[in-house]
Amino acid sequence: MTHSNFQGKTVLITGGTTGIGLATAKLFLKNGAQVVIAGRRDEQGNAALETLRSINDKVRFVQTDVSKSDQVRNLINETVKHFGKLDIAFNNAGIEGTFSTIDNSSEEEFDKVMNINTKGVWLACKYEIEQFKKQGTGGTIVNTSSWLARGAISGSAIYSASKAAIDGLMRALTLETASEGIRINNIQPGYIHTPMFDRFFPGENVEEAIELFRKHAPIGRFASPEEVAELVVWLSSPAASFIMGESILVDGGLAIGGQR
Repeated sequence: MTHSNFQGKTVLITGGTTGIGLATAKLFLKNGAQVVIAGRRDEQGNAALETLRSINDKVRFVQTDVSKSDQVRNLINETVKHFGKLDIAFNNAGIEGTFSTIDNSSEEEFDKVMNINTKGVWLACKYEIEQFKKQGTGGTIVNTSSWLARGAISGSAIYSASKAAIDGLMRALTLETASEGIRINNIQPGYIHTPMFDRFFPGENVEEAIELFRKHAPIGRFASPEEVAELVVWLSSPAASFIMGESILVDGGLAIGGQR
């Protein structure tokens, strides 16, 4: 896909140290942007930095737990301090939880997933929008939802709820901010072959374990993180200037029939 030149644009990516976030950081850097990635683990962040600096040295890592308001504020402040402004945000941080039936789920698990997947996106949007308004320049936000906000599998109740909530959040925020030049959209990935997905199958042959999942998408395969990154970068570009308030599936047709 041909993208706009993001030269001089500052991009913030939460959950930017692995998987979809890291692939998106690479693509933005290749298109001239300056990028800040955030994640909870220093070791992963520093490893990601080493990889990204081979593409473009205009990149920083800020250790951040997105469920903590003081850390999210610090992330925005560090981004602006280092690069002078914020233009684009990809709120991608999230966790999968345990995928248990409701009678086997705990209140602690509910709070953990909601704090990161829902509250974390709410906090990020809150302080990103605050910065956009301060600058008076508008801005673009893309959040990572999931096909499970539209569909479901047995045991996905907490995760599905956490992602459906940010779809509703995004629509309301679009009405609040569109007149100020702020565009907000969500992506809804299906099955993407990332380290997060592999964690569902510890100690197993991952390729064998996921074969049952692969057949459910009409396309007959998983997506790569790079394929999702293409959509995020396009949504952040002037080519998508009239698209706002949308949750866009990137799932190989999975949600049409759902998990069976």
